[in-house]
Amino acid sequence: MGSCMSKDTSQVNGTSKPSNIQAKRQEQTQTVNNQSKSQQSQQPQSSSLHPTQQQQSTGSTSEHEKSNNSTLDNNGQSAFSEKQAGSPNGGADGAVATANGNGTIANGQAINPVDAAAKSNTEQEVKVLLLGSGESGKSTIVKQMKILHQNGYTQEELYEYKPFIYKNVMDCIKNVINAIIDLDPELIKPKVEEGVDGVGAGATTSDVQDPSEVVNGTWRKHVLDYDSLNEVLDYEILLDGTNDAIFDPTIAGKIEQIYNTPEVKDFMIHKQGQFYLIDSTEYFMTNLKRIAQPDYIPSTTDVLRTRKKTSGIFDFVFDMGNDLHIHMFDVGGQRSERKKWIHCFDNVTLIIFCVSLSEYDQVLLEENNQNRLEESIALFDSVVNSRWFARTSVVLFLNKIDVFAEKLQYSPLETHFPDYTGGNNINKAAKYILWRFNQVNRSGLNIYPHVTQATDTSNIQLVMAAVKETIMENTLKDSGLI
Repeated sequence: MGSCMSKDTSQVNGTSKPSNIQAKRQEQTQTVNNQSKSQQSQQPQSSSLHPTQQQQSTGSTSEHEKSNNSTLDNNGQSAFSEKQAGSPNGGADGAVATANGNGTIANGQAINPVDAAAKSNTEQEVKVLLLGSGESGKSTIVKQMKILHQNGYTQEELYEYKPFIYKNVMDCIKNVINAIIDLDPELIKPKVEEGVDGVGAGATTSDVQDPSEVVNGTWRKHVLDYDSLNEVLDYEILLDGTNDAIFDPTIAGKIEQIYNTPEVKDFMIHKQGQFYLIDSTEYFMTNLKRIAQPDYIPSTTDVLRTRKKTSGIFDFVFDMGNDLHIHMFDVGGQRSERKKWIHCFDNVTLIIFCVSLSEYDQVLLEENNQNRLEESIALFDSVVNSRWFARTSVVLFLNKIDVFAEKLQYSPLETHFPDYTGGNNINKAAKYILWRFNQVNRSGLNIYPHVTQATDTSNIQLVMAAVKETIMENTLKDSGLI
């Protein structure tokens, strides 16, 4: 790994921190809503879109569909028309092989005259800057590169992720609980103290009639136990240097009970655009029984799903074959980290910009009234129109297509972007978002978009093969060899 890579090893302990649901109730707030001259790509394939050309338009859906003449199949992979020199040929996992005029891409390996030319060149190291807003999937791309080009994770390295996985579990459920407190507190059973008026003297919470028996009463929505919620909120994951603790099974049981409550599921579907929610919440909640086992050792998939905030700049060198090494820089995506990007701007060959398609209905962690997709578009604007990148090609990863496809079914894109009129059709929705990014490319940079699922190794292997070919072709063009 690169010289800036730091290791975090930790222990998990269950400790307590005060929390007060009643105080939260009194402070309830609800924040609601918030193509580059056209060039033919040299490596068309079913998981990528061609470089596109910026169109002067007023923002109508029909115009953005004209500027992006590609479609996506039901799995979210792109499928090109014959005019675009490609055709879909995908498997169940989305990994495909397509042919172009220069050669083929098969099983993630690019074979064409450019490869042959590259072999005769001196070994080279290419500087790649990995940019994007927080939680767009940048660090997951780095993890996949380690799996694909550095023999993956050792047992010890997997074990070191255990405390961070525990913390992800707790962050996920706490975000849900706090959102319920703020947005729909009626889901929580009232806290009844001894001797409260209306309850017999000496009565406690357990003496109150079960709300499920009160069909037309005021407590008909009170399905979550107050004390259980507080116990979960009080349980802390401490990252203090070792990894040998276990997850409290009692807390795990309470989390499962809370998360699997039908009313909570319904709340998350209808309210998630109003609060911060980690994309891997469903994954971790579904796998909680396994994760909470005393002998738990994280799997590679667990590691790929784990959110670990990037603070500062991390660099990695990956051997891509054909004497090509990628020196990749992963920088912080949160607003507070962006001022550090300037240190990576010199002699950049390529930018990989990650955007989460699924963030169209989410808000920022730092500012809960700012739409995350709008923030990503603004960031992309500042990058592609920066003087630092005037001669740089940009690879745009439209990431989290799997989450995007699922979310469209219950969270309309037009609710958050009124000029979109394509309904829940994933092809139209993805093309609309791509169009929005192309509109801000006033500098006319070459943009190479790829639809990705960063947690799918086979998908990233295929996409990175195309990125590798793009890098080699651009390098050879710059040197005058082609």
